[in-house]
Amino acid sequence: MRVAALLPWRRRWVVPALGLLLWVAPAAARPSETAVKAAFLTRFAAYVDWPANLRLPPTAPMIVCVVGSDPFGRTIDDAVRGQQVDRHPLALKRLPDAAGAESCQIAFVAGTSDQATADMLRAFQGKPVLTVTDGRAGPQRGMVHFVVDRGRIRFHVDRAAAESVGLNLNARLLAIALSVRTNR
Repeated sequence: MRVAALLPWRRRWVVPALGLLLWVAPAAARPSETAVKAAFLTRFAAYVDWPANLRLPPTAPMIVCVVGSDPFGRTIDDAVRGQQVDRHPLALKRLPDAAGAESCQIAFVAGTSDQATADMLRAFQGKPVLTVTDGRAGPQRGMVHFVVDRGRIRFHVDRAAAESVGLNLNARLLAIALSVRTNR
């Protein structure tokens, strides 16, 4: 009898509390925009084939660079830590500008102005480095360009720019892009 007397009380408080928890939990569990972009950056390498003459020696690190402004902070460090692509550990390098970026396989480029971003992207022209930019940084675009679409982080791909420097982008990466530019 005592258990039966407790059930209505529990239903009055437990059911609304569970409902509140379910309403709040998805928002709290949702990763930040920065975390999603950092995760994408660490995964792009698995969908790119570099020219044969630029293949890394076995177990050499694959380097992801943040060039210019760093919107990620520790988030990108956490995303890179422990990741591997084809037995190559990912390593992170932060550069104030494009000087010294020849060791990068992937470069997230973010200048302090549209002109600075354009200048840094020009420094990568002709080099087999997958350049990535952010829609918040202005109209300048890398081979991959992040945007927010209906509240989700998505990206556009410039396949022509990638192919012009010998990078081959996997069809699975192209399939999830918002758009794919195929001609120059």
